Amino acid sequence: MIDVLIVVPPRSLLLDVAGPAEAFRLANQQLERQSGPARFRLRFAGPLPEATTSVGLPLAQLEPLPTTLKQPTWLLLVGQSSDTLRTPDAASRATIAWLQRHMRPQLTAPDTPHRLLTVCAGTLMAARAGLLDRQRCTTHHDYLDMLRTLAPAAEVVENRVFVVEGRVASSAGVTAGIDLALHLIADECGDPVASAVAKTMVVYLRRTPQDPELSPLLAHRHHLHPALHRAQDAVCERPEAEWTLESLADAAHVTSRHLLRLFAEHAMVSPMVYVEKIRLERARQALQRGASVTRAAEAAGFSSDLQLRRAWGRHFSGTPRSARASH
Repeated sequence: MIDVLIVVPPRSLLLDVAGPAEAFRLANQQLERQSGPARFRLRFAGPLPEATTSVGLPLAQLEPLPTTLKQPTWLLLVGQSSDTLRTPDAASRATIAWLQRHMRPQLTAPDTPHRLLTVCAGTLMAARAGLLDRQRCTTHHDYLDMLRTLAPAAEVVENRVFVVEGRVASSAGVTAGIDLALHLIADECGDPVASAVAKTMVVYLRRTPQDPELSPLLAHRHHLHPALHRAQDAVCERPEAEWTLESLADAAHVTSRHLLRLFAEHAMVSPMVYVEKIRLERARQALQRGASVTRAAEAAGFSSDLQLRRAWGRHFSGTPRSARASH
C-alpha cells in the first residue's frame, strides 16, 4: 500500500486536490474489480485542521502534518491562489518549514521509498523548501520565471504537461495533475488500469511527458488581429489543403506582404512554419488514434512519410513511428 499524502494549505486549488485524488481512488476500484488489493491510501494533511480552498469551499478534518513517513509515501503538493504564492501566509510558511525540517531528509535519502509529486504551483512550495536542487521539473506556465528564481539550481522545463525525474514528479497544473496521476498509476498498476481510470474520468486523451502543456492549435494566437485569426482559422480547419503564402493571404483578405508582417509582429512565426506546426499536431493526433505513419501524413497534409519525418525532426524528439508506438 502506498500512502498518497496530499498537503492542503489555505487557498489550495480544489481541482489540484480532487483531480489526482479521484484518479487514485478509481485505480483502487479497478484493482478491486480484478480481485486484487487496493494500492493507494489517500490521506489529507495540512498546517491547520481546516483549510478554505481557492473557490471558498472549506476542507475539514485534515490530519496534522506528520514528522515521519512510516510507509512508502507519495507526498503531493498542490497549487494555491496567486496572491498566496507571491506572499506566503503564516500557514504556508509553516508548511514550507515542515518540508525543510521533516520531509527533506526523508525524501532525499539514498534509496528512499518515498516520492515527491507537485501539481501546478505546488512546485513553488517545493522550491522554497529546497527540494528541487539539480532536479528537472516544471510548473504552470505563468510561474516558470518564479520557479527559476526560487530554484536556481533546478532545470526548469517549459511547455510540458508533466516531468518525471527520479523520485520527483511535477506537473503544469490544474488538469495536468490528472495526467500525472494516470502516468504514475500506469507505472505502478499497469496500462490497463490507467486506461480504465481515464475512461471512467472521461479524459479525452492520456497525455505523456513528451506532450506540450499548451496545444499547438492555441499557440501563436495571443493577439486580437482579425485578419491573422482568419488565416489561422483556415489552416486549423483544413491543414491538409495546399497552403501557400498567397492562398493564406486570400483567406485573410490581405496582401501577401501584409500577411508576412502580421505573422512576424503578432504570431512571432512565419506563415509556413505555422502551417507546418498545425499539420504536425494533426499528424500527432492521428498517430495517437492508431493511424499508420502514412495515413497520418496524408490526413495532416504532408506529401509523404519522408516530409512528415523531416518536419517532425525540426520540432519534436523521436520519430512519428516511436510516437505511435508509445500510445
